[in-house]
Amino acid sequence: MMDNKNIIPIWEKITLSVKEAAAYSGIGINRVEQWTKEPGCNFVLFNGTHKLVKRRQFEEFIDKLEAI
Repeated sequence: MMDNKNIIPIWEKITLSVKEAAAYSGIGINRVEQWTKEPGCNFVLFNGTHKLVKRRQFEEFIDKLEAI
């Protein structure tokens, strides 16, 4: 049985998986994955081969897209 005390809501996490970032933003997994592969992407972080998305920078990236 899982202990609910250890579950952190997505909006409080510092980093997200690509799948969590897609769910959080309402943007498709493939699109988020594509953005993380672009040179100079400032919201991607690698922990070995595991790709993480920095939530705050990802939010700022999306905000800039809305301004275009």
